[in-house]
Amino acid sequence: MLDRYARPAMAKIWSMENQYKAWLKVEIAIDQAWAEQGLISSDELKAIKKNASFDLDRIKEIENQTHHDIVAFTRAVSETLGAEKKWIHYGVTSTDVVDTANGLRLKQANQIILEDLKKLHALLKEQAVQYKDTVMIGRTHGVHAEPTSWGVKLARWYDEIGRHIKRFERASSAVEVGQISGAVGTFANIPPVIEESVCDLLGLKNQPITSQVLPRDLHADYLSTITLIGSSLENFATEIRSLQRTEIREVQEFFDKKQKGSSAMPHKRNPIGCENISGLARVLRGYLVPAYEDITLWHERDISHSSVERIVLPDATTLIDYMLTRFTKILAQLEVYPNRMKENLNKTGGLVYSQRVLLKLIDSGLSREAAYDLVQPLTANAWDKGISFEKLVKESPEIKQKLSSDNLADAFDYNYHLRRIDEVFKRLRIN
Repeated sequence: MLDRYARPAMAKIWSMENQYKAWLKVEIAIDQAWAEQGLISSDELKAIKKNASFDLDRIKEIENQTHHDIVAFTRAVSETLGAEKKWIHYGVTSTDVVDTANGLRLKQANQIILEDLKKLHALLKEQAVQYKDTVMIGRTHGVHAEPTSWGVKLARWYDEIGRHIKRFERASSAVEVGQISGAVGTFANIPPVIEESVCDLLGLKNQPITSQVLPRDLHADYLSTITLIGSSLENFATEIRSLQRTEIREVQEFFDKKQKGSSAMPHKRNPIGCENISGLARVLRGYLVPAYEDITLWHERDISHSSVERIVLPDATTLIDYMLTRFTKILAQLEVYPNRMKENLNKTGGLVYSQRVLLKLIDSGLSREAAYDLVQPLTANAWDKGISFEKLVKESPEIKQKLSSDNLADAFDYNYHLRRIDEVFKRLRIN
C-alpha cells in the first residue's frame, strides 16, 4: 500500500519483517507442540527458542536461488541453529506456516480495525444526541421532501456502523484461524493434536478440515465485510459532499487557515476528505472479484490465490483502517450550520408541509382524492410562480372552510415532524 494511505501500526503488521516474525512464531509453536508429544527434547526446544532467528537479506539471497520463499526462510533460520535445526518445519508443508501466520497477522490487523469502528460508533452516538433536534430538510431524489434532523441522519449512520461491528466480529473471527495438517490436509505426517496445540499457543482457532490450504471462502467473506464498511463510509461521505455544495452549504469539512483548496481559485473550499473516502471505496470494491475468484483452486491446492492475497489482504485492511480513521476525524471536525439548514427548509415557502395540509383536510371529512386535488394545484402554483405555498393555503376559501387558522398554523410547524425522534432514539438505545 502507498505510504500515503498506510498508518504506521498497520504498515508494521504487513511489513516483510513482521511476516517472517509470524512465520517463526508458527515454526517455534510447531516444535513446542512436538516437544509436548515427546518427539523433541526440552534442550532442543530451548535451543530453538533461544537461537532461532532470521536475516532479511539472507532470506532474499537464498530465495534468489530457490525461488521458494518458505524454503529460503527455513534455510535461513536453520543457519542460526545447531543440530536441532532438523526439527524446523518438521512434518508440515509451506501453507501450514503461511496460512497460520496470516491468521496471526489478520488478528493483529483486526484489533486495530475493530477499535476504529468502535471509535466512529461512539462519535456518531455522541453527535446524534447533540444534533437530535437540529431541524433540516429531508430530501428524496435530491428534492425537498419533509423536515428531519441532522441528528436523525447521524443516528442512521450510528445504526449502520453498529451492524458493521457485528459483521466484522463474525467475519474477522473466521479468518483468525490456523491449520497444521501437512500435505493435502490429511495429517499423515503430523497428528491433529499438533495443530490444536499450535493454534492454542498462538491464540487462534484451528479450522476443522482443510485441503492443503484454508478454504478461501473465509477470506472472501472477510473482504466482503471490509468492502461493505468502506461502501457505508462512502455513503456517509457522499451525503456530506452533497450538503457542502455552495447552493446547500448546510455542513462543511473543516478548512485549516493555511489550507489551499485550489491552485487556481483562492476561494475554493472543497470536501477533499470525503472525496478521498469515495475514491478509496472504489478501490476496496475492486478487490472483491479476485477475492471471490480465489475460492476456486485446483484439487487440494495451487498458488493462484497467493499472489492475490499478498496484495488484497494488506491493502484492504490498510485502506479500511485509513478510511475509518480519516472519516472519524472529518466528522469530529465537521462544521454544522443549523441556521442555513432552517433557511433551506423554508426556501420553498412551506411546500414541504403539503402532506400535513392534505392529512388535515382528510381529518376534516374530505376524501383523500378530494383533498389531494384541492392541495396539488396550490403546490403547482407555488412551484411555478415562486409564491408562498403557506400564503396560498391560508387564502384558499375551500381550505378556510375546513380548517381554522390555528389548525393551519399547526400544519406549518416543523416540530410536528420531529415529535417521535425520541422514540426512534430509544429503539437504538441512544440516550
